[in-house]
Amino acid sequence: MLAPRDLVFAPFRLDLIDERLWRQHDVIRLSHKAFAVLRCLVSQPGQLVTKDDLLAMVWPETAVSEAVLTTAVRELRQALDDQARTPHFIETVHGRGYRFIAPVTSTAYPEVRSEAAMRRPLSAGTNAHRFVGRETEWDLLYQWYTTASQGVRQIGFIAGEAGIGKTALVEAFVSHITAAETVVVGHGQCIEHYGAGEAYLPLLEALGRLGRGADGAHLVERLRAHAPSWLVHFPALLPPDEYAALLRVAQQSTPARMLRELAEVLDILTAQHTLILVLEDLH
Repeated sequence: MLAPRDLVFAPFRLDLIDERLWRQHDVIRLSHKAFAVLRCLVSQPGQLVTKDDLLAMVWPETAVSEAVLTTAVRELRQALDDQARTPHFIETVHGRGYRFIAPVTSTAYPEVRSEAAMRRPLSAGTNAHRFVGRETEWDLLYQWYTTASQGVRQIGFIAGEAGIGKTALVEAFVSHITAAETVVVGHGQCIEHYGAGEAYLPLLEALGRLGRGADGAHLVERLRAHAPSWLVHFPALLPPDEYAALLRVAQQSTPARMLRELAEVLDILTAQHTLILVLEDLH
């Protein structure tokens, strides 16, 4: 059975088990009552939570005034760097209560895990949210993904000595995400060259794989319209006559133009679904 563990509203993460508010790797200190108020609000995103309900949930069977609630909300706004007049997180519904207005996602971890389950590696399609021994890194990957899925570009680096399981961690996480949500995943590999090499090789490999996939026609259409200097690198995806015409145009492209086209086409490709690009061995 799965129990809620974290409520994520980028760039923050509310740990319901340890009762801590995180911003990336930093813990934001909150009083016990302020945390309880935040938990009530974040657990009901987009919904009005009345002052009476908050007082009953956070200060049960205690005679207090609304001033204690006002003080707790003020503390939360300071912690979240939020403004009452132009809120990004906590909106005041005057005379009634508060509403949490930021998008919220949740993670659910197993309540009880046997020793055998702790040793069993994650596989494609698993519902587990933890990669044993890499819980911190797993949580960070999830924060990155949550930020990206909310429309904010996110670049992350998984670094460390060879053989410590970097690739296994990323593969397990991507498998988990693709089993639960509709995302587009591209893979590219950096290869050591002796002499001149292709500067964009890992990105070209990732786009080439996507172009040969089930939705390849959609990618080719977008590259044709917005990134012809990239499409020319995939002759197998084009009719010979179109490739010859495109090659003449692309010969005039510059590295700066290629970067502009890549940024534009990635914005368009990610308008409906999150795109995860996994580039290995960037060093």
